[in-house]
Amino acid sequence: MLEAKQIFKKYGSLQVLNGVDISVKKGEIVSIIGTSGAGKSTLLHILGTLDNADSGNIYLNDQPIHQLSGKKLAAFRNTHIGFIFQFHHLLPEFSAIENICIPAWIAGTNKKSAESRALDLLNKLGLKGKANNKPQQLSGGEQQRVAVARALINNPSIVFADEPTGNLDSQNAKDLHQIFVQLSNELNQTFLIVTHNEELAALSNRVLKMKDGKMIE
Repeated sequence: MLEAKQIFKKYGSLQVLNGVDISVKKGEIVSIIGTSGAGKSTLLHILGTLDNADSGNIYLNDQPIHQLSGKKLAAFRNTHIGFIFQFHHLLPEFSAIENICIPAWIAGTNKKSAESRALDLLNKLGLKGKANNKPQQLSGGEQQRVAVARALINNPSIVFADEPTGNLDSQNAKDLHQIFVQLSNELNQTFLIVTHNEELAALSNRVLKMKDGKMIE
C-alpha cells in the first residue's frame, strides 16, 4: 500500500537518508527503530509529505505522491494520511470533539457527520463522556488518545506515529500500544511507527532498523 524507493535527504553537508527503500502492506503495524540521528523521523516526515526528499519515489495506494505539490498535496495528506506525534498538539481553546473534527471540517465533511464519527472514535478509544472536555481537563494519556482519534477521523490509508508514547508514563504507553493493535485488528488500520519503546515495537507485525540513514535489517 505504501512503497518508497531510494529516498535521499541531505541537510547541508549531512547526509541524513542514504537511499532508503521501504514498503508497508494494508493493515500492518510496522515499527522503525534505531539510535538517535539514524534518520527515522526524517524518513517518517518525508513519507508523510511533511518534508521533501532530495530524490526518490513514494507511492501510496499507487498514487505517486512525490509528484504532488501545493493544494493537491495538502488535500491528499488531509484525506489519506493521519499523524500522531510525541506531543498531542491539541488546540487548548477547543473541546476534545472539536479537536478531533478539525481535519474532517477541512476536508468538507458536514458538522453532523464529523461529530458522529468523532463520538464513535471517542467511545472506541475509551473516552466516552469526554467529548466536551478541553485538553487541560484531560490526563496526558487521554490527550494522546484524542490525538489518535483526530488522526483517524478521515479514515486515512495510513497513520504515521513519531514516538507516540514518548511523553506518556508506562501504563498509558501500554494502553496506547493496545489501542494500535485493536485498531489494526478491528479496522484494518495501517500504522508506521518510529519508536524507542521496545514493548511497542514487539507488538508490531514487523520491525525495521535504521542506522546512518539506511535500513540495515
